[in-house]
Amino acid sequence: MSARPNPLLGLSFEGAIEDLGPEYWDVVEAAQFPLTRLRFRNDTLLRQLGLDPAAISDADLEEAYGRFEGRTPLLALRYHGYQFGSYNPLLGDGRGFLYGQLRDRHGQLQDLGTKGSGTTPWSRGGDGRLTLKGGVREVIAAEALQRLGVSTSRTLTLIETGEGLWRGDEPSPTRSSVMVRLARTHLRFGTCERLLFRRQPAQLERLLRHVVAVHYPHLQAIHSDGEQLLVAFYGELVQRVARLAAEWMAAGFTHGVLNTDNMSLAGESFDYGPFAFLETWDPGFTAAYFDHDGLYAYGRQPLICQHNLRLLQEPLAMLLPRAPLEAALEAFGAAYDAHYRRQMRRRLGFDAVLVPSEALADLPDPVPPTVRLLAGWPVAYGRFFAALAERVRAGGLPAAADDLA
Repeated sequence: MSARPNPLLGLSFEGAIEDLGPEYWDVVEAAQFPLTRLRFRNDTLLRQLGLDPAAISDADLEEAYGRFEGRTPLLALRYHGYQFGSYNPLLGDGRGFLYGQLRDRHGQLQDLGTKGSGTTPWSRGGDGRLTLKGGVREVIAAEALQRLGVSTSRTLTLIETGEGLWRGDEPSPTRSSVMVRLARTHLRFGTCERLLFRRQPAQLERLLRHVVAVHYPHLQAIHSDGEQLLVAFYGELVQRVARLAAEWMAAGFTHGVLNTDNMSLAGESFDYGPFAFLETWDPGFTAAYFDHDGLYAYGRQPLICQHNLRLLQEPLAMLLPRAPLEAALEAFGAAYDAHYRRQMRRRLGFDAVLVPSEALADLPDPVPPTVRLLAGWPVAYGRFFAALAERVRAGGLPAAADDLA
């Protein structure tokens, strides 16, 4: 009797990024690992992809996402980026690749991308690997952020690979792993910046029309197929990134490396290296030990996101006039402030599910006094919200609402 086929090897992939052409990627091969041992599987994401988790064994996942059998082509994407303020034209997928794109059960095109899957033309002398500790941290970041209401990529699998990796901060070899991430896109601000660097406006226009068609399709029904459409794309991206920054701030999350190559053209949070969550409220808190000047400190994240959006105007200016781009970017602050207040109210427990909207209308804004309280009182940031929300769930609003003012 023949062996049961692996359901993951029969998935129907689409070639949206592949069809853009080889100007945007390089075909690569996955590393061959000594072993593949599943350490994490996300059954929620399997269901999102229309799969029955009960029909997929750990061995199936190891075969598809640890040994990468039966899947071609594997594409290392090309991009540049501003890293801590300096432009780097030597970037690209250095330890990962685009495994494939497929529709989820909602009809949304999703990327499967790897991390730790071996060297590529963009590895810059690195080994292309991922430590198991780094993989576990990425799982934790994505799952925590998703539960805190942040628009984020998710980890589908994490597989230990049996190699010993030497890292500068480790006194001995550390265990290796490879992970597969589900994200709306792996195209970045830096993808556009590379095309500016190479003075390729036609390729940039092709890229942006792909991004709009896949990730902003509703704009095509509103705007004509010209400058107006691309300006509308930038305007909505500004809104998405403003909301994302607000979600990070309300979650007490510090990304750590807000370089333009870590900014998604879909406005989604992804790629978690030296991240951290606040212990106590501190605008100067940094997540990366090498961020000596505090450039990407917790409290600077909205400003950095806005700055990165302004940098994105440089490649877009090959195709579009500056004035409407600047006008769109001016809306960042108001969008950020409004969404930050919504997210903080949600964390406080004052959302529509828990509190009737008419009751909320009679309350003073609880966000400013909450921030003042957190700034002046060394209480654990996450525990504060968890305990307060539980109190509201159990006992309702305080009798004297004016005490919140």
